[in-house]
Amino acid sequence: MRSHWRGDLAAGVTVGVVALPLALAFGVSSGVGAAAGFVTAIIAGLVATIFGGSNLQVSGPTGAMVVIIAPLVAVHGPGAVPVLSILAGFLVILGGVLGMGRAISLIPWPVIEGFTLGIATIIALQQLPNALGVPASTESNTLLSAIETIRSAQWPEVAAPLAITAATILVIVAVTKLLPTWPASLLAVGAATIVVAVVGIDTPLIGALPDSLPAPFVPTASPALLAELMPGAVAIAILAGIESLLSARVAAGMVKGERYHPDRELVGQGLASVASGMFGGMPATGAMARTAVNIRAGGRTRLSVIIHALFLLAVVYLASGIVSTIPLAALAGVLLVTAFNMISFATARTILLSTRSDALVFCLTAGITVVLDLIWAIGVGVAVTGVLVLRHLARQSGVYREDTPEQRRIAILRIDGAMFFGVSDRIESQIPEFESIDVVILRLSRVGVMDATGAKALADIAIRLREAGNEVFIKGIDASLVALIGEVGVIDTIGGPDHLFTNLDDALAEAERVVAAKDEERRLLAEARSPDHHGKSLCPVGQRLLLAVRLTCCGSTSVWRPSGGRPVRARRRRGRTRGRGPRERSRACG
Repeated sequence: MRSHWRGDLAAGVTVGVVALPLALAFGVSSGVGAAAGFVTAIIAGLVATIFGGSNLQVSGPTGAMVVIIAPLVAVHGPGAVPVLSILAGFLVILGGVLGMGRAISLIPWPVIEGFTLGIATIIALQQLPNALGVPASTESNTLLSAIETIRSAQWPEVAAPLAITAATILVIVAVTKLLPTWPASLLAVGAATIVVAVVGIDTPLIGALPDSLPAPFVPTASPALLAELMPGAVAIAILAGIESLLSARVAAGMVKGERYHPDRELVGQGLASVASGMFGGMPATGAMARTAVNIRAGGRTRLSVIIHALFLLAVVYLASGIVSTIPLAALAGVLLVTAFNMISFATARTILLSTRSDALVFCLTAGITVVLDLIWAIGVGVAVTGVLVLRHLARQSGVYREDTPEQRRIAILRIDGAMFFGVSDRIESQIPEFESIDVVILRLSRVGVMDATGAKALADIAIRLREAGNEVFIKGIDASLVALIGEVGVIDTIGGPDHLFTNLDDALAEAERVVAAKDEERRLLAEARSPDHHGKSLCPVGQRLLLAVRLTCCGSTSVWRPSGGRPVRARRRRGRTRGRGPRERSRACG
């Protein structure tokens, strides 16, 4: 930390300057006021960096949180937000304790990008009341609220705030292009505040702010209110986990050798939301844009994030009067630029041009985020992705017979792809009926995925082949699947572990031995059924079995004695066999 303190100091002040207008804007946009945004940035920023799993993450209020909080405030009022923050914080802590930090890797890329596009759209729509200078609609759905806001706007009244919003956007864009190291948002908001004060434009302002932090308290709520807030708390917890872990992962990738601990990060973010709620603030999460600013400005340790929080705290105590004169239209301009910057048009183009399934998931997730809500968007996006992946796996699965020109009584069936509930019936139906085949070798070396349904289908295939008189060998099954097929009964069905092979040559050698043994059985059985052969054969002890088969099948046979050459006719009668008369030959079998 000592070697980086100068860079951390400069980065902390820089991030504080960038976070100042954003904290105000998110607080106002969520409906709880600018003071709540300030408190969240300060308290959550401190707690998350102390207890979190990232050295570089900057936490605080974000636009994604506003998307969930604003509709809840419209229904339950600002007083419900601290309760919501504490509930969501405990859920995030629980996720970290249960080791769910790496679950972010299970969310597909198109879902995350579609989710981000939807959030950016909602943030932009939520700025319409402040940009037009009209009261926010009571409609909880953001899209319907935006439509109602546009309908209620009157042109003479909206001209001034709309001009302030447009001017703020132009200043931010110009400063970013011409002076990229300068705090564009702060300069734009400052310029708008000065112009409004000097010219005397009548437009809504932030209003009075406290000149100190509130005392911590434990908010209370009735069981009925807790039940009503719980779905929103779950949504916030999921969103906080996703956004924080994504931001931490991006931050770790921006600095060589940097690492982060996902589960600890969740615990830290959860504690940050709990602490924020106890000071009257909002739920917090890792902020990707502010984290990137921290790294680019030279921040390398947690000290930079602590300095950012202390800078905002100084503003509360020393400059709250100036901050209270900022026009809301200017903050709307800041958030409109933020929403635009959240969208990666290159990424969207890549996804839309990659595959139809990815494009479908991307558009569907973005659309549901705007029309319904975030939880539905993530759930539907992941579910649709899962269905499309299973469909793709099913298309790649199949049964193929390999050529065995030198082993005419041996068949090799190669099963490719995954054997799971989506394809098991189709694979089973592709197993052919064999004629003149003694051994079937099932090659499973290309089967990487198998569930219980697939194992059951494999057992049914083995039973069917065995009932048809075929020996069944399995070659190349993954070692991790042996226990599964054993539990389902596949190994017992095919004849035991000796019928499992890792090498095809070994399987073929054993199959050839089985074929040779079966050929010998057929030859002996044919001899047993042949009257000409047994009319001249000897009768050692080893051929009693053949005589028994002959007698069972035909009822009688002729046997030549070694001495004297006199034939004896053996005949089955009432379960007994006896010798009879000289030189008679049976015609019972024809």
